[in-house]
Amino acid sequence: MIDAHKNLRQTIVRLLSSMASAREIQQYLKRFSELDAKRFAVVKVGGAILRDELPELASSLGFLQQVGLTPIVIHGAGPQLDEQLAEAGIEKQTVDGLRVTSPRALGIVRRVFQQQNLRLVEALQAMDTRATSVLSGVFSAAYLDRATWGMVGRVERVDLSPIEASLRAQSIPVVASLGETEEGQILNVNADIAASELVRALQPYKIIFLTGTGGLLDGEGQIIDSINLSTDYRRLMDQPWVSGGMRLKIQQIADLLEALPLTSSVSITRPAELAKELFTHKGSGTLVRRGEKVLAYDRWSDVDTHRLRALIESSFGRSLVPDYFERTHPCRLYVSENYRAAMILTREEGRLTYLDKFAVLDEAQGEGLGRAVWQVMRAENPRLFWRSRHGNAINPFYDAEADGSWKQARWKVYWYGIDEMATVERCVDHCARRPATLVD
Repeated sequence: MIDAHKNLRQTIVRLLSSMASAREIQQYLKRFSELDAKRFAVVKVGGAILRDELPELASSLGFLQQVGLTPIVIHGAGPQLDEQLAEAGIEKQTVDGLRVTSPRALGIVRRVFQQQNLRLVEALQAMDTRATSVLSGVFSAAYLDRATWGMVGRVERVDLSPIEASLRAQSIPVVASLGETEEGQILNVNADIAASELVRALQPYKIIFLTGTGGLLDGEGQIIDSINLSTDYRRLMDQPWVSGGMRLKIQQIADLLEALPLTSSVSITRPAELAKELFTHKGSGTLVRRGEKVLAYDRWSDVDTHRLRALIESSFGRSLVPDYFERTHPCRLYVSENYRAAMILTREEGRLTYLDKFAVLDEAQGEGLGRAVWQVMRAENPRLFWRSRHGNAINPFYDAEADGSWKQARWKVYWYGIDEMATVERCVDHCARRPATLVD
């Protein structure tokens, strides 16, 4: 049985290798496997996903179980409720975004949630995935305001016992967002609010929102791949295209992450892309982290060079030359507050800025921290050139960020903001002559 599980895991790693390097996949598997089972991930599923992408959802959740990971799923049923209530002649009414629920409507709410919960459980079981229906017993609730919302609950306590029992059996708990009063009265609880309360109680490593859009979209309708709230929040909220629902979603995520460990993150993706989002640095949707502040300095004396050396050597897997800090004269240093990512810039060829080192710890790769440091750097430096070894895993990122590149025997030279051909030639020549600072 152990050999069969090991062989299955190896097969899955090979399949995933079409999306990323085996090293990336093993890194994430190791990271996730070391977590306490209930701290791996909470997956929030909207009713539209249950309606439109159930096979993809069941397949992705089943895949996680096959590699030894058990997510906790909590779902809503908004579109299904709208349809069933309309058929019953009950007009939809909301106050402050929450559905008003009459006693008559509550019976439909309960039935619809049970139907949708069992649809997902049965879809998982049909794929030989262990899953448990958890319709009640998790959310102890009180009436939010009976005069305004009727049979709508406010979560007062989260009981993890039903979820923990499911996890001990290595079965995916599928939780409905229904609450109960002390007297046993069922109450309708908004699924987003229920998910937030569950996350606060569990303190998970990953919070995953599965949506039809596959992520948060920028002003041009493109998915924003990562958001580091420490550096991006103000800039994002000032954008004219961040309004209404998106503004509220970013605020809710920021509030949620504030109550969680720094290592926790929110991923927004589509069901079919869940494995790619979890197991590759590039991901597939939007990754949101509370993140670290990116600090800028001008001199070695402003930073801890021992920690900086350790970061660079760990990132590159090679030693810096012993006299690196004596021979290198920085013009700007960008360092994340916990020394998990850094960039070192020097002045070369007159007044041209050169990127000498860009280092990100393995454990921070895939968090968006490196991109956050890059964005802070780029905002201050409109012209830059640098070089990178052939085969460097970061080269696809450099290809996307650079205005141009030039292949040399050992290096690939990149630049942006430099238009004059004579200046480009100077940059290329400098990179060819520049001595290596990492020991082979």
